[in-house]
Amino acid sequence: MTPEAKFEAIVAAFQKKEQVAPGKMMSSPALQYKGKVFAFFYQDKMCFKLGKSFQPEDSGINEWQHLSPFKNKPPMTAWFVIDPVHSDQWENLSQMALEAMQ
Repeated sequence: MTPEAKFEAIVAAFQKKEQVAPGKMMSSPALQYKGKVFAFFYQDKMCFKLGKSFQPEDSGINEWQHLSPFKNKPPMTAWFVIDPVHSDQWENLSQMALEAMQ
């Protein structure tokens, strides 16, 4: 399954959850809860708002980075960009991000 197809499957599954809908984040397709984005797809990777205390290594994720969309600002340390090599964990991470948002 391509990274985009994996993201689309996650969107289809999460749209069934109460108050979750598709949206946009920085012109990229996203998932939002009550109008606030908790996960989005960008350049074949997924970005999740998991909070500053999340430790990707604890989940066996070693290919990640903090979201850093601005040249003159520091990275957004509550957001994690997860490489498609870990796409098998994207759905679980989406759920974790949703729970953190709630």
